[in-house]
Amino acid sequence: MNTPSSETSTAATVRVIASPQSWVEGEAIRQLEAVARLPGMRLAVGLPDLHPGKGAPVGAAFESEGFLYPYLVGSDIGCGMGLWDVDLLTRKAKAERWAAKLDLEGPWEGDTDAVLAQAGTSSTGFEAALGTVGGGNHFAEVQRVEEVHDARVFEALGLREERLLLLVHSGSRGLGEAILRAHVDRHAAGGLAADSEEARAYLTRHDGAVLWAKANRALVAQRALEGIGATGRRVLDVCHNSVTARHEGGRVGWLHRKGAAPWDEGPVVIPGSRGALSYLVLPVGTGEQSAHSLAHGAGRKWTRTAARERLKERFTAESLTRTSFKSHVVCEDRDLLFEEAPPAYKAIDRVVTDLVEAGLVRVVATLAPVLTYKTRGRAAE
Repeated sequence: MNTPSSETSTAATVRVIASPQSWVEGEAIRQLEAVARLPGMRLAVGLPDLHPGKGAPVGAAFESEGFLYPYLVGSDIGCGMGLWDVDLLTRKAKAERWAAKLDLEGPWEGDTDAVLAQAGTSSTGFEAALGTVGGGNHFAEVQRVEEVHDARVFEALGLREERLLLLVHSGSRGLGEAILRAHVDRHAAGGLAADSEEARAYLTRHDGAVLWAKANRALVAQRALEGIGATGRRVLDVCHNSVTARHEGGRVGWLHRKGAAPWDEGPVVIPGSRGALSYLVLPVGTGEQSAHSLAHGAGRKWTRTAARERLKERFTAESLTRTSFKSHVVCEDRDLLFEEAPPAYKAIDRVVTDLVEAGLVRVVATLAPVLTYKTRGRAAE
């Protein structure tokens, strides 16, 4: 692959934004090219965190015309990242104490209808999961500022170097899965004509799930902040699993993001593994080459099965509850602890460097983990 991108000739333009120093699995490229051959597809972009998914790659964005594809969005509609400025000095962090007591499991006992109404949506029947992190790669992480690279932007966000931050990665839980399943039961991996009644019905449910997921992140943050005895202010919230309409030159296109952060909504946090830095970045340039999208994380290097098999020979479960940053990890699901271990992910500094070299972002600050919360048990998906 060429720096910063490479293109191959298929039905649609296929572009991979990754330097020769980045490792991108061949199966991920194959999946990207397969999506490019779908009816109406115009552009398929793989970002530096590109890796194989279930039928379609993760870490990618797709632009189509005339058709939209729910399976490209996937089951976790609205999944994304929210960042909170915590009203607590870093030097007052009590990571070990917090790791012993913080518990975000189980239904929230407050008024979920009111929370959803404030978010602009309504009850769906999945409210027992509202305010919970979920499984897989989801987390809530207390962070400290490692280094500020752009003080002007950092301060404009109201951030202070001496204070903690909270990053929440979660989505629509079982709601998004139910929406996708209803589509797959009728259409398998097929798309929908954009002007059809079925497409309009899907988009209504999809948009509701996006709002639900944003409310979920806010409630996870509220529970986490209460758990550490602090308050916080939401700095940003971005979605990385969605399909949205784009109006250009009198034409309507459909931008699908599958594990891709928005380039066009202001600053974004791109996290590494729980044992790596996260990057607060500011989008720059035009965003056209990347389908107005950015990497959403480091991207998996190994499958979950491979991670379990490789890492159980090298680490104990206990050793994986601490990181090289001396941060603490709360994860009482033993398999998940190995599946989500830092070596299972690509190097986040390489991913972000690729974005910088492609002229897509400028680094504002780096953030280091203090406490990463995954689960107190086997969280139901």
